[in-house]
Amino acid sequence: MPSNIATSMVSTLVRATNGIQSSPAAVKPKKLLQLYDMENCPYCRLVREALTELDLDAEILPCPKGGERFRPEVVEQGGKAQFPYLVDPNTGEEMYESLDIVAYLFETYGQRKLPLKWRAGRLQTVGSMLASAARLESGTQIRHSQMPEFLLELYSFESSPYARPVRELLCEMEIPYILRSCGRTRLQEWILPPLRQALGITPESDIDNRRSLQQLEGKVAIPYLYDPNTEEGLFESEQILAYLQDTYGA
Repeated sequence: MPSNIATSMVSTLVRATNGIQSSPAAVKPKKLLQLYDMENCPYCRLVREALTELDLDAEILPCPKGGERFRPEVVEQGGKAQFPYLVDPNTGEEMYESLDIVAYLFETYGQRKLPLKWRAGRLQTVGSMLASAARLESGTQIRHSQMPEFLLELYSFESSPYARPVRELLCEMEIPYILRSCGRTRLQEWILPPLRQALGITPESDIDNRRSLQQLEGKVAIPYLYDPNTEEGLFESEQILAYLQDTYGA
């Protein structure tokens, strides 16, 4: 596990502040966005970064190599097995191409100009490719699993080095889940959770999911997995990984 987190830290450092800070969208979709996604794909990462930055939740439909649960849906709907693939049931839009999706999200829900960094799209793509290289094939190869009856919920922000291994395993196991975006908006949220607790600091977050997690569990730490099938709620990536393998591993 330490080496797993170490290379995940490298991916986080490569992307600097991308996928960490949030400036919530002006409008939130009434129905969940659906993202057909492969975790360590550099193009998919760009879309997930935008979800964090706009504080948008989404239903993640994992499509690892060799996957049979959701890949056929993409081919049927869009005509090719290419990722990411976004389906917006609120507008009827369906699209490939990560930078087109990012622009769509900022225009439709952010309702503001595309930030300068996203206008340098090729530079972002190269940076994301470097971040993917650090994780090799993690989050891309299929593992057989049992399908949960109800969608799991993962509280995460894209560049969390601790949430990344959890998302990778969910992708490999083809387990769909609701991504609850938990980006940071306040300076105090950059303080590590154990230190916040020791100092008695409870940030007044601007993010609904962070406030909900604080109310539910009495603290905010990322990742947090809630499984409505077992009513289990877990912090700590190592515990979550073990739980997923024990509960849904084939």
